[in-house]
Order: sequence, then C-alpha cells, then structure tokens
Amino acid sequence: MATPEHSSSAPAANLDPIEVERFEALAGEWWDTGGKLRPLHSQGPARLSFIRNALVRHFDIKTTGLQPLSGLSVLDVGCGGGLVSEPLARLGATVTGIDPTHDSIAVARSHAEGQGLTIDYRTASVEQLVAADEQFDAVVCVEVIEHVPDQAAFVKSLGQLVRPGGALIMSTLNRTLKCYALAIVGAEYVLGWVPRGTHDWNRFVTTDELTRYLADAGFAPPEMAGIIYDVMSDTWRLGADTDVNYIAASARIAA
Repeated sequence: MATPEHSSSAPAANLDPIEVERFEALAGEWWDTGGKLRPLHSQGPARLSFIRNALVRHFDIKTTGLQPLSGLSVLDVGCGGGLVSEPLARLGATVTGIDPTHDSIAVARSHAEGQGLTIDYRTASVEQLVAADEQFDAVVCVEVIEHVPDQAAFVKSLGQLVRPGGALIMSTLNRTLKCYALAIVGAEYVLGWVPRGTHDWNRFVTTDELTRYLADAGFAPPEMAGIIYDVMSDTWRLGADTDVNYIAASARIAA
C-alpha cells in the first residue's frame, strides 16, 4: 500500500490505513462512468449544483457566465481522481486537490492534463496543510468523513484550512436505518453499485453530529440538502430529505 511520505516532524494524519488501501486499489476506476465508482459520477451534477450555488451565495457573486468562481481559491479534500476538482476548475476556481493515495493523484494529474486544466494536485493530508498554515476561500470535502477515524478532529482540521469568512462544504451519509437499508444493503449487496465493504454504517454522520462538529470548529449552522435517488429517471436530485445522502455548506465565523 502506498501512503503519503511523512518526515519525523510531520503531523500524524487522521487516516484509516484500511480505507486508504481500499481506495488505492480503486485508483484505476475513477473515470470509468459505468464502473465501481458509478454512483459518484451519477450524483455529480446534483452535488456540483449545490456547491456552485452555495459558493455564489456565500461570496455574493454577482457575475453570471461559465466561470462564476473566478478569483476563489478552493481546496478539494480527498479529491481522488478529480471528479470534483475538475468541474470546480472549469467554473473558474483556482483548485488544489489533496488525497492520501499516490495512484489516485497520478490519475487525477493525468486526466486534468488531458483536459487542459491546471489543478494543483498533491499527495498530502489535511494535517500537513494545517502545519504549513495554508488557507483557502473554500474547502470542499465530498464523501470522505465517513472513512475517517476521528471525525470531530477531522472537521476541526478542515476548518483551520478555511480562511475567516470562508466556506466549508461537506457531503456524507446519514446514520439512519433508512440509510443502512439503501446505502449498504441496497447499493452494496443488492444492486452492486459499489464494492461490498465500501462503507461502515457506524461511521456515517448524522446531521446533528455534523452540525455540532462544525460549531465546535467555529462555523455557523449549515445549510443542508439531501441528494436523492429518483428510481424512475435513474438520476439524483437535490431535495429536503437528508435521511440518506446529504450535503452541507457552512460559513467560518470571522474572528
């Protein structure tokens, strides 16, 4: 298993080695829209719509057009192969993407180059960026917190990477019986949308827990939306039901 290089003085990363190894093995699947990571591609339009609109509102962006996020620095944490980083770059943001898996970062770099996109991809942990005193206008963290051992500490670290007055956007799965039935039994065992064992229900994060983690990290109460699967159209949309997949945007309270 390949993991980030750390010097003896580097901060310990809040990572689960088993989870890192699992996603390292999936590195070659990132851009296969019909493969093991198909749900991430399918959910992409709804998720990106929320992210774009949340950032436009938060930063009071008046300009319309193809690149409304021009001038914003955005960090994509757990970027994988770049499924979120690339759309953000196309929307005009200056994007940095970090991931603990070398192979995923290699895939992300190669794909971005092929698309003519400039994205700063790094094999790194959030703790390394915190130690380097880096900050961004916005931090985006999609489907990552449910794979992290210490979730409260993870959100605090993410918060340190957001400049005062900036925004943090996270998506994850809710720890409800409905989510267990749909996201684990249904998606992993019945439909086979993702490999079995991809998720641990005990690490899913309730909306109340995420709100508390954000408050403890110095963030305002979040705006939330559910990412809901429409069986009839085989598409995902935003809605009020946060019982399964959900996404949240919160503002860092300025000091």
